[in-house]
Amino acid sequence: MKKKFLNIIDRASSFILIVAILILWQVLSATGLVPKFMLPSPIDVVMAFVGDFSLLMRHAATTLTQAFLGLAIGTLLGFVIAVVMDHYPIAYKSIYPLMVLTQTVPTVAIAPLLVLWMGYGMLPKVTLIVLTTFFPIAIGLLDGFQTVDPDSINLLKAMGANRFQCFTHIKFPSSLSHFFAGLKISVSYSVVASVISEWLGGFYGLGVYMTRVRKSYSFDKMFAVIFFISLISLLLMLGVKLLKNLVMPWDKKQN
Repeated sequence: MKKKFLNIIDRASSFILIVAILILWQVLSATGLVPKFMLPSPIDVVMAFVGDFSLLMRHAATTLTQAFLGLAIGTLLGFVIAVVMDHYPIAYKSIYPLMVLTQTVPTVAIAPLLVLWMGYGMLPKVTLIVLTTFFPIAIGLLDGFQTVDPDSINLLKAMGANRFQCFTHIKFPSSLSHFFAGLKISVSYSVVASVISEWLGGFYGLGVYMTRVRKSYSFDKMFAVIFFISLISLLLMLGVKLLKNLVMPWDKKQN
């Protein structure tokens, strides 16, 4: 009972803080302390979102299609890489530095090269999303594999289990929490990477919409699409949490 009460207080405090920020923002914009062309008011942002709602939905469909496709490929790639590195130490020593190296290159820097190599279609956008999303999945699963209780593995081996059975019955189930932690990060990265890739060209997508409204100095619409992208990322992360609770009900009960 006490824990639930504390959780309610925590959520209420977060809500109150957000409302206070919005009120302060509205006051600064309405009183002219901050010019509206620099910081449009929350009401202006909401009106811009409502006015361009249908257009935003069309652009969002393109962005999410690319994000989900890249996330699916990135998740599969991360899973394969994690399994290979876990089974073969020489693969871990050779692949891990390359994985880290791919994450040191700024996304904005590599995106123009992908467009130059692959054109202005969906392929360079999906490739960028894959490069962004596979790393959290691979690292999360690899950490999960390496933290498995060795006594459980030895017990299965003593009972005659092979490496595949040890993986399916012990290693993979034990690493699911790490997998979902990585997936939550990758989901948010996929949307951001999709938007960044759309800055470089295309006909539809939230990144294309953002570029157009920026060039027309419609900063109310610019703020609207920024908050919309953040909302999409939060909803996808919530979806990952719900999926985790569905796949791992025992973990929910422990928490």
